[in-house]
Amino acid sequence: MYALMALVFVLGYLCIALEHPLKIDKAASALLTAVIAWTLLVLGADSILPLLGSGTAGASTNSHHVVEELRHHLGEISEILFFLMGAMTIVELIDAHEGFKVITDRIRTHKRVHLLWLIGLITFFLSSALDNLATTIVMISLLRKLIADLHERWFYAGIVVIAANAGGAWSPIGDVTTTMLWIGNQVTATGIITKLFLPSLICLLVPLLIMSFRLKGEVTEPRIKESAESRRDPTTPFERNLVFGLGLGVLIFVPVFKTITHLPPYMGILFGLSLLWITTEIIHRSKNSEEKDPLSVVGVLRRIDITSVLFFLGILLAVSALSSAGHLIQVATLLKDSLGNIYSIAISIGMLSAVVDNVPMVAGAMKMYPLVSPEALATAAADELPWLRNFVVDGNFWEMLAYCAGTGGSCLIIGSAAGVAAMGMEKINFIWYLKKISGLAFIGYLAGAVTYMLMFAA
Repeated sequence: MYALMALVFVLGYLCIALEHPLKIDKAASALLTAVIAWTLLVLGADSILPLLGSGTAGASTNSHHVVEELRHHLGEISEILFFLMGAMTIVELIDAHEGFKVITDRIRTHKRVHLLWLIGLITFFLSSALDNLATTIVMISLLRKLIADLHERWFYAGIVVIAANAGGAWSPIGDVTTTMLWIGNQVTATGIITKLFLPSLICLLVPLLIMSFRLKGEVTEPRIKESAESRRDPTTPFERNLVFGLGLGVLIFVPVFKTITHLPPYMGILFGLSLLWITTEIIHRSKNSEEKDPLSVVGVLRRIDITSVLFFLGILLAVSALSSAGHLIQVATLLKDSLGNIYSIAISIGMLSAVVDNVPMVAGAMKMYPLVSPEALATAAADELPWLRNFVVDGNFWEMLAYCAGTGGSCLIIGSAAGVAAMGMEKINFIWYLKKISGLAFIGYLAGAVTYMLMFAA
């Protein structure tokens, strides 16, 4: 059963990675993998658990232990899922009110280099407050209004992908993987912001500088004739600005809420969502149902990407099954023995996340390398201290992992949610991205990693 669990996980992972050729949604593959993995674990509990030193006499007792493990992991996973659902709802509510026009309507330049830097920096900072997927969708929509030529727009879309992933890496709410580490208490909000801001910025600035020497002249703006009906906004400027300001404010307030109350982040996001929900109900209360429904939280909830939530549920449960069975301890030991350096391990995970989804990569790392408490550090043997110090709260490994998993996916168009969104919206060719953007992304990725190591490596 032990070996069969690993085989099932690998097969499930392949189905996730080959989602498009197989034409099977990765959420379905992830859920099936999770259920089979836990089923194999409970059926093989009598042989697997004694090897871990956690089994006891009696088949029913071992089965009960597995069920308790499942409940424990599900509780941790639920915190991440409720946080993501709350954040996704807030972003969709802002978008329904066209709140992002507050930013996009202020871009006037047509010079290629100026536009490159504006797009890159706006995406970088917007992604730190939203998530990289929502930011990419907003910025690609903006590029369509600014640039007529499709292939020229691809260059800017490539920079949007790099900037969105870099911007999400240094914020506790900007990327799913960073959020997972923050909710898991591997990193703190202040620690991740202060230590990863500069490496993430370098990850973007290096590609921007390189591309600045390639681009000359001005872009051609598309000629779009809109009817009066299509120009009619669904909201007033006051409503748009209010929802944008309040929505961005409650997202940024979540880390502050956690610091003040010591409650989990999902409580902060639910608090913010409830405030925004009440506000939108009040400002739209006099409108008829046809106008009000698309602008209400009830209407926006229909647009939430539930398949992504189910994918996270499935893959995190599958990784948890391997953790409970002891597979990840073996992998962690292998990486330590073969690479022997936390930076090499983190950079390798980051590069792998360009090929496979970074969520299970980070989930696996969190289970492979348990968080080291101050008490465990105080009682550790002298020869183990240098290694264990990397795994305390705000330890170098966790911060490096947040950076690498967040930005490594930019090296391939399919390596991140931002890249997949850009690919789908603009029909960007995989080989074109590999030739034109991947090299820039890889150079920026290494530059940011080296920056972190120079700043904080012992």
